[in-house]
Amino acid sequence: MINAHKRFRQGQILKLLANEAIASQDELRRRLAHLKLRVTQATLSRDLRELKLVKTAEGYRPLSAIAEETAAQPPLTRALREYLLDFRPAQNMLVLKTPPSGAQPLAAALDGERFPEIAGTIAGDDTVLIVTPSRKACVALQKKMEGLLQ
Repeated sequence: MINAHKRFRQGQILKLLANEAIASQDELRRRLAHLKLRVTQATLSRDLRELKLVKTAEGYRPLSAIAEETAAQPPLTRALREYLLDFRPAQNMLVLKTPPSGAQPLAAALDGERFPEIAGTIAGDDTVLIVTPSRKACVALQKKMEGLLQ
């Protein structure tokens, strides 16, 4: 009986998440309560883990879907979307701001692309400095990066 109830509850969770974006466990718990399914936060956490669901900006999604999306993106696109917070042009340079510890992986992804617009990169903890040969190259690089973020 318990396994049947658990399977039903987990099926309802999958159904809810397939039909709408649910941003938090509390919201999901309330939606289940509307379906007359009362669950504790601990049970809901366990269900999400067993179903291999992860929280994203768009709500809970299957881990396999996230892995497929991430694998389908080129490394620089993935790094820009994950780490870039802001960029500021400064003559022939671009200063990229990242969360703490985000500069190194972003700089490595940029270096891996071998863009002709990049003379070199320097990465700190939360800042990447990109030196370009000219202001024109700096503008072209900024537009290229903005295009990858689309």
